[in-house]
Amino acid sequence: MAENNRPVAEPLQKTMQAAQAVRGAVKTGKAIAAAAKGAAAGGVWGAIGAFAWENRKFLTKVLIAATAVLMIPIIILCMLPSVIFGGFGDTYSPADPDTPILNSSIAVDSNLTQISTTVSTVLSERMTEVLQAIEDDYANCTADGKEIINPHESAPNFNANLFVGQYCAAKNEDYTTVSIADMESMLRQGKDKLYSYTKKEEQRSVETITETVTVDASTGEETVTQTVTVTTENWFVYTVVYNGETYFADEVFHLTAEQKELADDYAYNLSLFLGDSMFQGLPDGYTSITSLGNVRFTDGQTEVVYFNQLDERYANMPYGTDDIGGYGCGPTAMSIVVSSLSSETVDPIAMARWSYENGYWCSKSGSYHALIPAAAKEWGLNVEGCSASEGQKIVDALSNGKLVVAIMLKGHFTNSGHFIVLRGVKDGKILVADPASYDRSSMEWDLSIILNEASKNAGAGGPFWIIG
Repeated sequence: MAENNRPVAEPLQKTMQAAQAVRGAVKTGKAIAAAAKGAAAGGVWGAIGAFAWENRKFLTKVLIAATAVLMIPIIILCMLPSVIFGGFGDTYSPADPDTPILNSSIAVDSNLTQISTTVSTVLSERMTEVLQAIEDDYANCTADGKEIINPHESAPNFNANLFVGQYCAAKNEDYTTVSIADMESMLRQGKDKLYSYTKKEEQRSVETITETVTVDASTGEETVTQTVTVTTENWFVYTVVYNGETYFADEVFHLTAEQKELADDYAYNLSLFLGDSMFQGLPDGYTSITSLGNVRFTDGQTEVVYFNQLDERYANMPYGTDDIGGYGCGPTAMSIVVSSLSSETVDPIAMARWSYENGYWCSKSGSYHALIPAAAKEWGLNVEGCSASEGQKIVDALSNGKLVVAIMLKGHFTNSGHFIVLRGVKDGKILVADPASYDRSSMEWDLSIILNEASKNAGAGGPFWIIG
């Protein structure tokens, strides 16, 4: 009898320990305790399903235990910014009408992308307004010239997760009104000071070179004489300033110290909740490599243009407020795919910029999985999601000249999460283009390794995306 109880009791005991660890977090959004992190990052819904399946022979006991087990999603939800689930107004999402929104990674991915795009749009609008204000100010002055210093031009600096956390912390006592539309409205209320500018007057020396040509009447030879004249001009130097999350916390959301802490916890929990291969960062202290030059792989069914995120040409370039070397495996993988399958060569810098501007960058976490199908469609490429149970489908696609993007977990390719490109089949082995390793890209791999190490809870149709 004791032997029969063990399959149920052990998972239930672990679940209850996790519940106890986060009990104090309910209604406060407190960062998930260490004991509960694994459950959240590994996928709450998958954990429940696996528990039930493994213990299907003990159905009666499982049903009794289910009341406690199913509390975990409620507890986790209380620690997350509810706007990522669309607020509390809808049970289902148009993005996935057949699945309850709390169980739908498709719906959550869609909401996260919409949120990030909304923040980016408001920022872009304000940036345009500030630059126009600078032009208007200069037009109304008598200065001789101007210089605009805009450190946010190529990589606007914002943390979408923190904006989300601040919004939900501000609405903590009025949670029933939480929605993406309401969040956008609040952002717009304070956007007038999101970006501002400073103006400094400078005296600058300007050299003017005048050339005088004289001709010798007897020889016809020309002599050129240069005269340098130095004048002083009056210039205005404008610098664009980002007030950002701190400004919104104080001046728009009017957060108390306690709410600011809550907002930080919400932002942390959101990154943790995305979990499972969402953290696509290389270890601290990574180093760039010497430029690889133009590399093409021709040993597979399709000639592949290869890019490496650590290449010195790309590693230190911005990906949002991160850099490509540390967090840009997603954009680099799609640079490989798009440059190989379309008529356009798109390097990691350009793809990282596109990913950021369209809401697929996730601060300190890499890229939302939705980047892969979105970028493929943007460049006119067919894309189809595929699971790890469809190995033959992946092999067939590669044999037919298609490429496959995969999101990998800890193993041969990464210590956390990492996008790679499957680029062909050779002698029954899989060829890859790993954005972080030329050496791994030159090796042949067993399909079983790739299937076993692929993400188990990838969103946006993954963990494999067949493209071409």
